[in-house]
Amino acid sequence: MPTGKVRFFDEEKGYGFIDSDEGAQVFLHASALPDGVTTVRKNARVEFSVADGRKGPQVLSLRFLDAPVSLAKLSRKPADDLAIITEDTIALLDNINNGLKHGRHPEGASARKIAALLRKLADELEA
Repeated sequence: MPTGKVRFFDEEKGYGFIDSDEGAQVFLHASALPDGVTTVRKNARVEFSVADGRKGPQVLSLRFLDAPVSLAKLSRKPADDLAIITEDTIALLDNINNGLKHGRHPEGASARKIAALLRKLADELEA
């Protein structure tokens, strides 16, 4: 199987290119990515099967040779920023708690925003 490095991959457009170790440029469509993978980082070392497509060589399937770096870790907020966000979240939850003690649940739109904020914070902490 040929090997190479990812030249680029655009997640929104769903395609990119691989520079094979043999010197060829190979088209990479999102459908060739392993199950559960939606993007590939630049310069990732890969092994792939290839076939001739309408416009040249095209990747049929792909396997990572290097352990992929978590995209969440690459985009993780600095600890100082997370500390501020956590403090603000605690203040928000204290306010919600006071309302709950007086029999008031958060309103629908507000409750959805708070739930989304908590999910995002959990994702940042877990990354």
